[in-house]
Amino acid sequence: MNYAEIKKCDIANGVGARTTLFVSGCTHHCPGCFQPETWDFSYGHPYTHEVEDDIVDSLRPSYVAGLTLLGGEPMEPANQHALVGLLERVKAELPGKTVWCFTGDLLDDLLREGSPRRTEVTDRMLACIDVLVDGPFVLDRKDITLRFRGSSNQRLIDLPQTLAAGEVVPWEDEAIYATHGM
Repeated sequence: MNYAEIKKCDIANGVGARTTLFVSGCTHHCPGCFQPETWDFSYGHPYTHEVEDDIVDSLRPSYVAGLTLLGGEPMEPANQHALVGLLERVKAELPGKTVWCFTGDLLDDLLREGSPRRTEVTDRMLACIDVLVDGPFVLDRKDITLRFRGSSNQRLIDLPQTLAAGEVVPWEDEAIYATHGM
């Protein structure tokens, strides 16, 4: 797997200061995508064990809330195999940190047996994700007033509660942000 960028102390892609990994490779090709260069699986830099160590180390300070995955597409089958170890490592070594993942896939497709997006490691990845932002970016539904998503069709899902309940449980934002309007 390749990655496009790593941002440390990112505050735009989840709650709190976060380390954000932008992976390379995406087959969704959403019109209006904010970084179409990441569609190419060979774009950017090789993801190595040293890169993973750097990401994990960047999460250690108490002021860092967690890790965010986006892209490209973290849930591309080829990317899942490279990312599952990182997610499991973060949960094992830094259990207080949250993991957010932005995907153009729908959770339903990731869970459905026989889906081309589902791999032998999908469930392991989903078990490590606290908030899943799912759904493709839809240019006609773009809304810059939405927090943590680009278009109104995208959902912010509390993944642990969803997996336990067997139905989608929306992630609850802090009241001050949930009532914010422009």
